[in-house]
Amino acid sequence: MPARRIAVIGAGSSGLTALKCCLDEGLEPVCFERTGYIGGLWHFTNESTEGQACVMRSTVINTSKEMMCYSDFPIPAEFAIYMHNTKVDRYLNMYAEKFGLRKYIRFHIEVVHVKIGSEPGKWEVTTRTKNADDVTTEIYDGVLVCTGHHADKNIPAFPSIDKFRGRVVHTHDYKDFRGYEDKRVLIIGIGNSGGDVATELSRISSQVYLSTRSGSWIFNRVDKGGDPVDMRNSTRFMKTLRRRLPSSWANKLLEMRLNGRFDHAKYSLRPSYPPFAAHPTINDELPNRIASGGVIVKPNVKEFTENGVIFEDDSVEDDIDEVVLATGYIFGFPFLDKSITEVKDNKVNLYKYMFPPDLQHPTLAIIGCFQPLGAIMPLSEMQCRLATRVFTGDVQLPSRQHMFDDIRRKQEEMAGRYNASLRHTIQVEYIPFMDELAELIGCKPDIKKLLLSDPMLALKCYFGPATPYQYRLRGPGPWAGAREHIFTQWERTYLPLRTRPVKGGNLTETSGNTYLLLFVIVLIMAYLLYMLCD
Repeated sequence: MPARRIAVIGAGSSGLTALKCCLDEGLEPVCFERTGYIGGLWHFTNESTEGQACVMRSTVINTSKEMMCYSDFPIPAEFAIYMHNTKVDRYLNMYAEKFGLRKYIRFHIEVVHVKIGSEPGKWEVTTRTKNADDVTTEIYDGVLVCTGHHADKNIPAFPSIDKFRGRVVHTHDYKDFRGYEDKRVLIIGIGNSGGDVATELSRISSQVYLSTRSGSWIFNRVDKGGDPVDMRNSTRFMKTLRRRLPSSWANKLLEMRLNGRFDHAKYSLRPSYPPFAAHPTINDELPNRIASGGVIVKPNVKEFTENGVIFEDDSVEDDIDEVVLATGYIFGFPFLDKSITEVKDNKVNLYKYMFPPDLQHPTLAIIGCFQPLGAIMPLSEMQCRLATRVFTGDVQLPSRQHMFDDIRRKQEEMAGRYNASLRHTIQVEYIPFMDELAELIGCKPDIKKLLLSDPMLALKCYFGPATPYQYRLRGPGPWAGAREHIFTQWERTYLPLRTRPVKGGNLTETSGNTYLLLFVIVLIMAYLLYMLCD
């Protein structure tokens, strides 16, 4: 019997792992990539293409290498803890080479339309060669949409912006600092892109103004002891602790911690909402650039003039040369038939953010359509592992009603927790969402069983960072190297920093218990784990 053919749309970080997961499950993937390269937004280009996201030349990733890697393909130990975009692009190419993925990719082919086929569970996928008129329609047994959610620019309609004589660009089209030397620049939006542009330009422009509607809590990449912040905080113990604490306590503790670095009110950044109510802005430099005068924080824009801007507090800044809109994106899937799924106000009804619940046959999944508090690549990989097993029939999805109940519950929880915003419609937390998907697959780490069979590994998995390797310990698709890489993840984290001999220093976790202490308290911890862990 021939292998079932699966159309994969996009060869970015989600599309590549979709290809591998198809091959792991004995499916035959065909990937359509409209550019001539893999890597998606992580492949820097000097040219901007509408609907095609791309990083800035200076972009450094916000998640550490051990937390963001695919679960059975570690990032090289010699790569930096937080990688420059060129290293992320290199890693994705290494992944494609390791698993022989390129031969399944059709470059310079764009998908025009996807609709339900005439046979049950089949799909008609219409494509064409980029910048050509030829159109081809083929039948597939399944579809994985891997185009991400950084697609169409969100351009707010500021009053009188059409009268402004300076240049206005969206961060989608911003490449680097060239052309902004000695200019007076207004940046609108304080998300990660806005903060990155502000800090970069503040060193070469005559003045940078950073306009924010609501302010933001600013997080560091580097935490206490020099540990990556996500490795310190993305642990099952911390997840349990946050769940047990009242939300007001958890928010107050985090607020005290963030203000311990710099008082957000003093720097005019303090928002009206608590820290856990918004997607974090991660920027190690911004407070320093504000303190040195390179960046001046301003309120939301009220209206533009020919040469400047009036803010909502009626303050005025004239002689503005450049405006950069860091106002995010509106995601959508224009090639999908509206009967499949439809995006309204950046909201879409998808079970586990991937399956349209109204489909009679679950043979289409949308991958990476979420905004994670954590690394996106392991989550996309987990979605692909689930989708391909659904396609093969090894995993059965619940009833339509159950799926809609799950969707509504997530939307209600999101509305109750997050500040109202276009970017807070598809939020997920790393460990809870990974575990949700892993439970359906059958690869969620079983801490209680590990306590009996491998107690040191159980402690590592519970108190240490929840790196993706944990989801290759058991169930479908186990990886023989998972245990070893969990035990050595801190050594690989710090290896690139060992560039000169020094006395002392520690390549293991600086924030965790020592092995001696672990052995002393192992019985107590075993009991607590058994009582507390999921």
